[in-house]
Formats: sequence, C-alpha cells, structure tokens
Amino acid sequence: MRFLAQFPEYIEFREGESLRRKLKEPRTDEEEQTPEEILEASYEEIRSGLALELLSLVKKSSPSFFERLVVELLVKMGYGGSHRDAARAVGQTDDEGIDGIIDEDRLGLDTIYIQAKRWERVVGRPEIQKFVGALMGKRSKKGIFITTLSFSKEALDYVSKIDAKIVLIDGEPLAELMISNDVPTQTH
Repeated sequence: MRFLAQFPEYIEFREGESLRRKLKEPRTDEEEQTPEEILEASYEEIRSGLALELLSLVKKSSPSFFERLVVELLVKMGYGGSHRDAARAVGQTDDEGIDGIIDEDRLGLDTIYIQAKRWERVVGRPEIQKFVGALMGKRSKKGIFITTLSFSKEALDYVSKIDAKIVLIDGEPLAELMISNDVPTQTH
C-alpha cells in the first residue's frame, strides 16, 4: 500500500472510493424528510417566529389594551357564549385584582374572573394568592391568570393544590392561542 501511495493515480483512485462510500452512507434526517415533513417544519418555524413577534407587540401595548385583548381572546375561544355583554374588561386602579369578567351563561350564574399581567418578570406565588383572594371576595372559584412572560414553579405548585380552579396561561401558549383564534393586536 505504501508503494502504491507514491503514485498520484492510486491516490486519486482511493479518494474516489472514499467519495463512493460517502454517497452510500445513510442520509441525515433533513435529507430523509418527505416534502410534507419539510413543509410542516417550515410552518412551525414561521409560526414560532410569529408568536415571538406577537408577544413583543403585546408587551409594548398599554395594560388596558392587554386586558381588552385577553377578554377578546377568551370570547373568540368560545367563553361567554354568543352575546356581546357576556365578557368585559374591567381593569382599573381599584379593580380589586380583577381585570376581566366572563359570564358563562346568559343569567350570569357562573362567572369566570380574569387577571392579566403584561409583565417582563416571572409571576410568583404571591400574585396568584392575591388573585385567589380576589376570587374569594367575589364568591368565585374560577379564574384565568394570563401573563406575557411565565409563572414560577411555586406559583404552578400552589395552583395545583388549591380548591379554586385557576388556569394559568403564559407567554408562548398565549401567543399560540392568539394565532389559533385570529386575535388582532392592533392598538388602534
């Protein structure tokens, strides 16, 4: 082999053999994907980028706009039935920890209260406890707490151990719900 290695023709032959072996090697995952899988991956990448862009826009909006947006999202998801007055944003300075209200039925027998935090920090257990207290003040056990960032582990653990039914929706799932339900983010 050493003797043959001194001839350029042999080296060329060996390199060609190496190239032929490479061509016979299994292809990478991307090369093995079907056109449908490539389209699906591209769609998910675009949707993920859109979600990040939506969150960025929402974080730049006013707190009152965010509260109205959250109520509109929940109505588009089917909460509040079909009548217009079933859902409303109520957030104000002295809102007692409630930013929105959705009547599940026309008589208002069952009500869901909403807290919306357009924050750049993680929502912790104390904020959830304040919201649960606000629910108790309304004699309710149903609430939705929505934030633009995320919830702490302590907040998630707390919600899993209490009697009240609190749904937590944070940044990425919020953006996905907005996309899925065609909720506009225009502030005017």
